[in-house]
Amino acid sequence: MPAKATSTTSGRSAASARKPVAKFRMRISAGDVIAIGPGKIALLEAIAETGSITAAAKSLDMSYRRAWMLLDELNRSLRAPAVDSAKGGQHGGGSAITETGRELIALYRRVEATAERACRADLTRLIGLISPSKGASGSPRA
Repeated sequence: MPAKATSTTSGRSAASARKPVAKFRMRISAGDVIAIGPGKIALLEAIAETGSITAAAKSLDMSYRRAWMLLDELNRSLRAPAVDSAKGGQHGGGSAITETGRELIALYRRVEATAERACRADLTRLIGLISPSKGASGSPRA
């Protein structure tokens, strides 16, 4: 999705780092539980990339315990698990995204992209209402 946060560490000026961006943060709740959300999707993508809950958690600056709890909650919410994990041992453990997990990531990202396209004109107008010199850290106008 094109509307992503920017960072000053990539060599951009401080002014461009404060450029307003829109972010969709869709969540699907089942009762009191957030069954699907942006953190769980990011974790699934990181596991797909690293093959490990530990490495995925580290890449997201998340504790292993938090990652494991999110995955447990996600897997319990779904009809079929999104992640299959092997216990450690002589050849080590590892985690793999299941077909359900791959479908979940693809559907979630497609919904985000579709929503961004459908709302593009309104998002542009909303962002246009933000003062370029004040940004989010500026003081309110009188």
